[in-house]
Formats: sequence, C-alpha cells, structure tokens
Amino acid sequence: DINIVLIDFGACTKLKKGDKLSMKFGTPYYIAPEVLKNSYDHKADIWSCGIILYILLSGNPPFLGKDRKEILEQVQFKSINFTGVKWSKISNEAISFLESLLERNPE
Repeated sequence: DINIVLIDFGACTKLKKGDKLSMKFGTPYYIAPEVLKNSYDHKADIWSCGIILYILLSGNPPFLGKDRKEILEQVQFKSINFTGVKWSKISNEAISFLESLLERNPE
C-alpha cells in the first residue's frame, strides 16, 4: 500500500502573475530544481506532482542518495531513468506525460 500525504500548506502563498519566490525549502525528493536556484513560481508544483506520479508508477523516487546534499545534487543534474522491468509495463503516453512534468526548464 502507498499512502500519500500532501503537507506544507503553511508555507503556501498567493502569487501575482510574474511574481517569483526565492525562499528555499521543501523535501529533497520533491523539490523542483528551480527552487534550488532561488527563483521559482507555481510551476515548481508541477515538478513535485511529477515526482509523486513517478513514485506511484515505479514504487521508488527517481533520486536516491545517502544524504540530503546528494539527493539535492541529483535533483539538479541527474537524468531521470525510465528503463527497467517496472517501466516496461508503463505506457509510452504515461512516460511522455511524466517526462513533461519533470522538465528541468519550467518555461
């Protein structure tokens, strides 16, 4: 069984069109690369949703590391893997959708 709990709503804020946030916080597995660059907007949430979907489809997060620093480095630079037995059972359309959610360039 997989349980998903969405939290951190105490850190939410309203953004006006064109506003950017700069405070760096979040759980390493789910944090978007642009958050680590201290300049992000609502699109960072799309990345986080992609990570949740990746975990739901594969059973594992795309980035694993021995500590927070290693995971955050992978979030910024490591290619995301869609190969192996688990991914062979996932449709090409689902993988394509997931790749679009996990695009490092939010634009």
